[in-house]
Amino acid sequence: MKVGFVGWRGMVGSVLLHRMRECGDFGSFDSSFFTTSQKGVQRQITGLSEEVVLKDAYNFEELSQNAVILSCQGGEYSKQVYSELRKNGWSGYWIDAASFLRMHPDSTVILDPVNRNLIDSAIEAGKKNFIGGNCTVSLMLMALHGLFNSGVIEWVSSMTYQAASGAGAESIRELISQMGEISEAGINKPDVLEMEETIRARMLHDDFPTQFTKAPLAGGLIPWIDEDLGSGQSREEWKAEAEANRILGTESNPTRIEGICVRVGTLRCHGQALMFKLKEKVDLSQLTRIINDANDWVTVIGNNKDSSIAGLSPAKISGTLKIPVGRLRKLSIDDNIYSAFTLGDQLLWGAAEPLRRMLKIIVQHIK
Repeated sequence: MKVGFVGWRGMVGSVLLHRMRECGDFGSFDSSFFTTSQKGVQRQITGLSEEVVLKDAYNFEELSQNAVILSCQGGEYSKQVYSELRKNGWSGYWIDAASFLRMHPDSTVILDPVNRNLIDSAIEAGKKNFIGGNCTVSLMLMALHGLFNSGVIEWVSSMTYQAASGAGAESIRELISQMGEISEAGINKPDVLEMEETIRARMLHDDFPTQFTKAPLAGGLIPWIDEDLGSGQSREEWKAEAEANRILGTESNPTRIEGICVRVGTLRCHGQALMFKLKEKVDLSQLTRIINDANDWVTVIGNNKDSSIAGLSPAKISGTLKIPVGRLRKLSIDDNIYSAFTLGDQLLWGAAEPLRRMLKIIVQHIK
């Protein structure tokens, strides 16, 4: 079978190919690589032994020769290409990292450790669109998988601490540039207050690099992510309830999920401060077991200072598939309300890994 890859040079695509090479996925199918800007160029592709000639990502005839198209190119590309492919009679599987088709009735939002039953049912029903979920939503569901699966959650409040990688590669580069700027401005000031004032003045200057982050992220934060829906809620915040219940298959009886999404100066690891209410009383030790035993990647970290600092570090979790859950305790504000803090790599479980695993599921199904 043939699989076409689009958008494989970006951050998510690069992480995807790296994971596929690690897992030996490429031997299961024939690969073609498409480009929006370098048609005909020979390139060495991660995971392949020989160079390949890049194909035109807008050539519908060549695209339609693939049984599966996996796109990390972004929503604008999907808008331009997907419908035309279907109109031209292509009946293959479309796997996409972009949000364009997430809420489409013919799409299944994929996170197989959590909703493999829904994925299998969709394949058996002949559905062909399998779309990666929002990064914070997927990471939250991986962390609280056991509780959602057991049906004991009444509502969740998710306050996010989202990495620069969620805004793209240029935002990471700009964050690093900002770090250099503030270090150069203040590092030699002997008085700490003078240092802070000098750095703050540099951050507020018109030529401070904020083309992509829109505001100083190094030494700061950005309390709004994605579009303004006009209701006081951002689109990123709206996704929490809408996409989580779509992944869980609970849209007809949704779990309420709300919160505030904030961009912070980490590189690729999202954090989330969670507060959730359970429908019934659950002992803390039982709650720990339910969370810890839900899947192979989640681990409960002891709720003490040393364990929290050591186990809930973005630098330690970035580049891994680990989903640590810490700061777990019953809150005093009401019955059956608990807190937790969780981390996850935005480019792995938040983006590339569900796509990789979905491709593997489809390959096994077709064979």
